Amino acid sequence: MADRPRLIFLLNSAQRKLQQWMTSQQAWPTDANGGGSAPTSAQSGVLFALAKADGTTMGQLAEALDLAPSAVSGLIQRMEALHWVQRRPCPSDARTQRVWLLDPGRTQLPALKQALKRVNARLHEGFSDEELHTVARWLRHVQHLDDHPSP
Repeated sequence: MADRPRLIFLLNSAQRKLQQWMTSQQAWPTDANGGGSAPTSAQSGVLFALAKADGTTMGQLAEALDLAPSAVSGLIQRMEALHWVQRRPCPSDARTQRVWLLDPGRTQLPALKQALKRVNARLHEGFSDEELHTVARWLRHVQHLDDHPSP
């Protein structure tokens, strides 16, 4: 019987390599971001989330991005310094903050979408739709291991 794949090692290694590769692949026009660096994957996630639902609460962003609320707070603070987003108190509950996409953040989206298309095209190369669905099913399984603990 063949050895089973070392899934934990492969997953961790692939995640690190993917992050490095994605950073190296982002061709970023200087006029899209004022000559600064490209948005990180986490910042990109925020920009995409706000493009779909501007004025999202910090808690909703944390849930959508699968991040701890404290991580989202720091992330939004850094993005505010870039003038990509703005936090404002929720009109119905001053304890809740909503995040709004500003024009400089919105101008990041076309280049991000193009970069995402290139990345996804490269990741799909050499795999059938059936194989990709199996990988996606396995990754969703991993995401939900705590939902159904083993006896």
